[in-house]
Amino acid sequence: MDRRDFITGAALGTVVSVGFGEHVLARSRSAVDLEEATIASLQQAMASGATTSKAIVQGYLARIKALDPKLNSIVEINPDALAIASEVDRERKAGRVRGALHGIPLLIKDNIDTADKMKTTAGSLALLEAPTPQRDAFVVVQLRAAGAVILGKTNLSEWANYRSDSSSSGWSARGGQTRNPYVLDRSPCGSSSGSAAATSANLTAVSIGTETNGSIICPSSNAGLVGLKPTLGLVSRSGIIPIAASQDTAGPMTRTVGDAAVVLGALVGFDAEDDITAQASRGLRDYTPHLKIDGLQGKRIGVARNYFGNVPRVDAVMEEQLKVLLAQGAELIDVRLEMAGAGEASSKVLSFEFKDGLNRYLSQRGGAVKTLEELIAFNTANADRQMPYFKQEILIAAQNRASLVSREYQLALMQAKTLSQEAIDGVMDKHRLDAIVGPSNGAAWPIDLVNGDGGSRNSYVASSSPAAIAGYPNITVPSGFLTALPLGISFWGRAFSEPTLIEIAYGYEQATRARRPPRLLPTFA
Repeated sequence: MDRRDFITGAALGTVVSVGFGEHVLARSRSAVDLEEATIASLQQAMASGATTSKAIVQGYLARIKALDPKLNSIVEINPDALAIASEVDRERKAGRVRGALHGIPLLIKDNIDTADKMKTTAGSLALLEAPTPQRDAFVVVQLRAAGAVILGKTNLSEWANYRSDSSSSGWSARGGQTRNPYVLDRSPCGSSSGSAAATSANLTAVSIGTETNGSIICPSSNAGLVGLKPTLGLVSRSGIIPIAASQDTAGPMTRTVGDAAVVLGALVGFDAEDDITAQASRGLRDYTPHLKIDGLQGKRIGVARNYFGNVPRVDAVMEEQLKVLLAQGAELIDVRLEMAGAGEASSKVLSFEFKDGLNRYLSQRGGAVKTLEELIAFNTANADRQMPYFKQEILIAAQNRASLVSREYQLALMQAKTLSQEAIDGVMDKHRLDAIVGPSNGAAWPIDLVNGDGGSRNSYVASSSPAAIAGYPNITVPSGFLTALPLGISFWGRAFSEPTLIEIAYGYEQATRARRPPRLLPTFA
């Protein structure tokens, strides 16, 4: 479906006026202000009878119609969203409320399977006409069971930014280029770029992204959001188009730590189709008790100094945030994470696992493209549409890899996990730390479809890598701005330490309240 027509037929609220420079948008018939609305505020409004899930959905659809043409963050609206909202409204009226997500609209990334009227493409035209997935991804099953209303699907960096070294974050052949909601000519970062842009611009209550290395943390930081990458094993990977089984996970992208805690609880669960979720029993179904105003009190936090020094202006903002941590009762210890060789080993692991995982996914999905080799051929045959800006050298390199039984793969996997996990666990044991802190990223770089993300080299600090490679949790929280561009601060730690990280992140968020909504300015001055 052409994205220009994807809202056709939706029952939209009436928009009286839109002024992008002043960020003025008249309220729709939702009868509740959707600007910076939280899960709690929406639940309160529905519980009091002030509004309904259907009206909230209509309100978000109106915002999408008015604002998303500038952002290009959403590739498809769920044609059943209003019907689903009406059904959960009937349940509420009958006295059945499934939980904190009952009636809450959310968006999911276009690499997450849904067995409905929407497509799942990873941004590639190769899957645009493929059969609809036979089953929902397990995380979608969980969200539907919680009463959430899946509003639509978000654009992403094609194949989760695993196609070319010169790609532009947020670009896909299906959806085009997603833009940063704070400064429209700046990158949203990838690959969960659409999820970040839409949530930051208040086009949805919350969204779901996925991460292999940085694809929740970086776009959340660039869009002034809270992004939470869970421990590998808490959240099922089944039904999510893969990059690497040893690092892939879905996670929440929200405007507040409180909302991230709610969504994470809904995502956690054992999936018989994904053996690694046997570890989900170590997680919680409710993380909200860890939303503690004094969450920083008495915490020992290691300052990862090897992620300072790349961008002086980011360092200056970070130093001010470290003062906040101290003022809120945390104890800070300077540390360095020694991970030499882990990044190179991880890159090799991703190349092997992508071929294996994608071949299995495509063979089960059906359609004209059933293997990575056939995908490469499709891209070559349709280069004018699929590769107008960058090529597919990462796909070709992966195709040339041997199977996962090869010694080269096994050795790389062992090195990546051992080096990253020992780096984090070792420094935390040595200094008796509760978490590690560092800058999430530098400020967003200019979108450049000619040279790709080359500008990121001047601002990207790669602090997401230790937790991503190790399979450990990481949460980013808005920390301030460089001119009009938001920055984030990241807290990461041991496996299954989400409760502690949420306490720290919430204590920090409440002390700073650094997030400001975007004004959707036309250009960066």
